[in-house]
Amino acid sequence: MSADVGPASIVRGDAEPGAQLTGRFDILHDFRSAALGTSRRVSVYLPPGYDASIDRYPVLYLQDGQNLFDPNRAFVPGHDWGLDETAEGLIHAGQIAPLLLVGVDHGGVDRIDEYTPSCDARRRVGGRLGAYRHFLVDELKPWVDAHYRTRPEAASTGLAGSSLGGLATLEIGLTRPDVFGRLAAMSPSLWWDRRCVLNRARELDGHLDVSLWLDAGTHEGPGVIHHARMLKNILLRRGWRLGRDLHFREVEGGQHSEAAWALRAADVLRTLFPPAGQAPG
Repeated sequence: MSADVGPASIVRGDAEPGAQLTGRFDILHDFRSAALGTSRRVSVYLPPGYDASIDRYPVLYLQDGQNLFDPNRAFVPGHDWGLDETAEGLIHAGQIAPLLLVGVDHGGVDRIDEYTPSCDARRRVGGRLGAYRHFLVDELKPWVDAHYRTRPEAASTGLAGSSLGGLATLEIGLTRPDVFGRLAAMSPSLWWDRRCVLNRARELDGHLDVSLWLDAGTHEGPGVIHHARMLKNILLRRGWRLGRDLHFREVEGGQHSEAAWALRAADVLRTLFPPAGQAPG
């Protein structure tokens, strides 16, 4: 990890001006990335009891960090996922393992480029996911593992996202199962560039040691649920097992929105990060 990588400053969430956060947070301002050639804000949620313990914790990294925790920062103001409240409640109830949540802000105008693995010739945009993967795998994750008490192995490390963030999650997860062993792709944009990520899944030699949550709503845009079904069937042919390491959900009435993803975030956490002693999925 380069000395040029890391945050310019770290602020506790309760000291962040105007923040509406639940639980213990560190806000990493201007996390420098040589891979991206820019900096990014990263929000780190720490579970109850973290500061008083010596335990190590699993970690879930998530795309589109603006939409996860703080209603003031959401794409639609007031419509965040409420993931901090959800995690706090589930941890206190003993329904999930205590874990770190690392929300990575998207790159604004660069979001489409960074979340897509190829350039879509028809749209003339996309194709910088390789750099974003390099940032996550070789810069951000090593920094987080060095500065927090994490369980750094793939089996304890997850990656999640929705829409294009779900597409990015699948592409990164299918190419780096040695890093991310738990994936959540919510309403992934599998239509991108002639379904290139579906082709990636078809080209797998076989089953990967990855537990995967995959979902789509019935009231989303054309093809979203159809493509999700296609991916489910491809993965089943590669050895994934429904209800074991592949969890597929068709959400009746589900729309393509932060509000819809917020409603099923608790089920994602319960499935991928169950209490100690239970295997994910």
